[in-house]
Amino acid sequence: MAKNQLIGGALWENYSRKVAQRMNHPRYQGELTEDDAKRLGGRLIVADWGAESCGDAVRLYWIVDPVTHTILDARFKSFGCGTAIASSDMMAELCIGKTVDEAVTITNLDVEKALRDDPDTPAVPSQKMHCSVMAYDVIKQAVAIYKGVDRDSLEKEEIVCECARVSLRTLQEVIRLNNLTTVEQITQYTKAGAFCKSCIQPGGHEKRKYYLVDILRQVREDMAKEKRMTEETRFSDMTIVQKHKILEKILEDEIRPMLAADGGNLEIVDIQNGENGKTLVYIRYLGACHGCASAMTGTLYAIQGYLNRKVDENIVVYPI
Repeated sequence: MAKNQLIGGALWENYSRKVAQRMNHPRYQGELTEDDAKRLGGRLIVADWGAESCGDAVRLYWIVDPVTHTILDARFKSFGCGTAIASSDMMAELCIGKTVDEAVTITNLDVEKALRDDPDTPAVPSQKMHCSVMAYDVIKQAVAIYKGVDRDSLEKEEIVCECARVSLRTLQEVIRLNNLTTVEQITQYTKAGAFCKSCIQPGGHEKRKYYLVDILRQVREDMAKEKRMTEETRFSDMTIVQKHKILEKILEDEIRPMLAADGGNLEIVDIQNGENGKTLVYIRYLGACHGCASAMTGTLYAIQGYLNRKVDENIVVYPI
């Protein structure tokens, strides 16, 4: 394929290598049968979900251990564009090994972040971001089938755009992560406000609790306030409480989601002021990260390097 070939209106170079690989060679595409479920000693779940806005559809197969509620295997069939295939493939991978209750917390942002080549570069162009929402929705459908409940009862997120199923948390994170400044940009990245438009601002055909214009204004105000605080006080001069707050936010927004993609996590155990302006951050790995060989090498270097770039070059991270 030519480097500058257009795919769905976006240049190929705007896709991550992971997306390109999974478009062409998905690892989990296919189906699971009752025979597969019997072989693994689990229950077969088949869930369908479609996006009316673009005509794409996905079918998700799970085999779930009825005792531990762990997803033993997952496969998918996708009827849609290459981005939908890549997103569905990553979604299936993220489900395997998780319990049903853990899987239901996977969001479209988790899928997109897991497809990135590096933490700071989006995996897909903005106009294709909505393709990962379908993966988020089909997981909810599979959980509802497994538990025998109505899908809406599983919705713990505050949905702002009903048409594109975009939550308040997703909008806040997308604005922050991509430094968005207009409602039009929000729509490009998430498809929120692209259809009935009642969530954009007051005065539409349906009254909403949240509107994109208000969410954008509040997040931008919060970002400006945080920037002023950071600029006014050097990180090395901050109190331990201030340092903890800044580091915890970075971990929660940008590092933990990536670790969670592989079943891992971490927590800050202590922060100390070292010599020569050094800040010593002691962490404890949790979940799959605990005992992982990479946790003491590659993962550790990546975490420290990220904090050095984003917060302060004198941060030193120690696992305990």
